[in-house]
Amino acid sequence: MSLWIKICGNTSLEDAQLACKAGANAVGFVFAASPRQVTPAEVAAITLHLPAEVEKIGVFVDAPLDSIYSAVRACGLTGVQLHAEAGHELTKRLHALFGPALRILRVVHFSPRAAEQVSEMDEDPHVDAVLVDSRTATALGGTGIAFDWEAARESVFQSLKGHRRIAAGGLNPDNVAEAINMLRPWGVDVASGVEIVPGRKDPFKLQEFIRIARLSPLGEQGKKSPSAKGIAAATRQ
Repeated sequence: MSLWIKICGNTSLEDAQLACKAGANAVGFVFAASPRQVTPAEVAAITLHLPAEVEKIGVFVDAPLDSIYSAVRACGLTGVQLHAEAGHELTKRLHALFGPALRILRVVHFSPRAAEQVSEMDEDPHVDAVLVDSRTATALGGTGIAFDWEAARESVFQSLKGHRRIAAGGLNPDNVAEAINMLRPWGVDVASGVEIVPGRKDPFKLQEFIRIARLSPLGEQGKKSPSAKGIAAATRQ
């Protein structure tokens, strides 16, 4: 298994292309209220110029199905990241519309209830991976704050039984190797940890993050998703 790396919170073509050239498996775009929020029109203008093999993930918070559907089609997204109250019915309907090639990520904010929430998501056959993040009173992601890795290792990252976990929240070039070694995740996700300011990437930090992650035991030559090109073409038809 090779480590999956997603660079999230992109707001410009320059930053998204930088992530692709540095070796990211996926780039993320935030459609919810955030300093990194972008519109479908803005994202569509970016994704047209990105490599087909790199996944394009839309981040949604409590968005209705029609809004997600429109964004996937307009932007050529190959996956969605669902926060908050997204349930089994939404994931089922998304796969009915786009097929199983659309990668679906569910998000859990680490807390004493996280293990229970993750177990429920693991029962959903339409969820490809669970992203474990931190949050604050005002932000659901991009907080720059790490959760308790030691506690998470003993709960949500323990005994995965084939289920995929993505570590996020407070990761940066200085700590990503430690997080990977401790949590042994399927993937890692970063936004604020490779930024100059919210929504603008720091080229050195971004490249260092990916380089260091790839040097980890799990990170060698991460593979791109084989479904990305097909779903991108389908959603633009």
